[in-house]
Amino acid sequence: MKVIIAGGGIGGLSLALFLHKAGVPCKVFEKVPKIQHLGVGITLLPHAVKALDEIGLVEALDRLGVQTDRMIFRTRAGQDVWNAPRGLAAGYDVPQITAHRADIHDVLLDAVSERLPAGTLTLDAAFESVEDTGDGVRATFRREDGSPLVEDGDVLIGADGIHSAVRRWMNPDEGAPRWSGLMLWRGSVDWPSVMDGHTIINSGGIDRKFIFYPIGPGRTEGTQLMNWACVVRQAEPGAPAPGREDWNREAKAEVLHPILEHFTVPETDIRAMVDATDVFWDFPMCDRDPLTSWTRGRVTLMGDAAHPMYPFGANGSAQAILDARALGRLCGDAGGRTPEQVLAAYEQERLGPVNEVVAGNRSGGPERVIDEVEKRIADLPGERFDDLESVLPLAERDAIVNGYSRMAGFANEQVR
Repeated sequence: MKVIIAGGGIGGLSLALFLHKAGVPCKVFEKVPKIQHLGVGITLLPHAVKALDEIGLVEALDRLGVQTDRMIFRTRAGQDVWNAPRGLAAGYDVPQITAHRADIHDVLLDAVSERLPAGTLTLDAAFESVEDTGDGVRATFRREDGSPLVEDGDVLIGADGIHSAVRRWMNPDEGAPRWSGLMLWRGSVDWPSVMDGHTIINSGGIDRKFIFYPIGPGRTEGTQLMNWACVVRQAEPGAPAPGREDWNREAKAEVLHPILEHFTVPETDIRAMVDATDVFWDFPMCDRDPLTSWTRGRVTLMGDAAHPMYPFGANGSAQAILDARALGRLCGDAGGRTPEQVLAAYEQERLGPVNEVVAGNRSGGPERVIDEVEKRIADLPGERFDDLESVLPLAERDAIVNGYSRMAGFANEQVR
């Protein structure tokens, strides 16, 4: 089986490496003419790290990123509602790693360059169309100068993100992504280590949130590269999304100043953190309504092309990596199945569980525990509680946070 992959992001490159491990040839086509150092921080949860360990990438990722071993969920007023170990500290057999998206992408690019045949990755190749030739597929890509690239293979995998051209070819009437009504600002900056330098602090519920965590070493002693994100509701879910020209737009710190006044973070000065960030961006937090099928014959979708999701729960990249592992295993061990049957088996294995994660993230993922507490203390002085157990008992908090990890596939007993 020969696999054609549209999209050379984290999902597409992971798929190429899993296919290579399974002995399946592939070609990757990426629309950008030049790989750029884009994005900010990503959390690789243990189930994603365990998958990447199967293709020998954890050591390289660990050198670039940070093993985060504690997660704190707290109210905007600074009161902890969930404070628990993560990764190795929580008993997993692999770490939880936070890193810059570009560093993760570079690790994948280097591995593809070292392990796969020359010419596996083609840049400046935007997907245009695909046809079934009877005994395979013929995919057409287009360069910026208008010239075509045509590739024949057995199957085509769309790994080309939330604005997927492959998904649009399969579902031409679907329209634009669905806006949550939330605007997200995100940036990274060299910053003095906070607490032990291995902790994620997440303040505030879904409508007004600030989260920060280290994603790599800093430039000077005692500092780390700190990733931060701020979320604010600006409209109701499903409201018309801002136009594409407003995605990944450079933002100004002054916009966030009045918002940051709502947060109490005793460990550090988050306004100073934002002000020290030279360049950062805002973009509308969007997903798409889940599909009932990702597959049409010899064509299927993976990652954000199949199931874009809100970033609550840090599961977008993780689920793309799990898609890649499943596809690699199934393509490498077809067992007499046709290419169509292999893709159908992939969809049967992955679609239902991932659509559950998409739905869970729409309600805030594990961070919903903060919403539940803030909702119940809204009328208390200063929106502060005296006894957390009387506000939201541990059993209910556990059901939200650990219930999400079980649903998303990284509960401890599912990973070890």
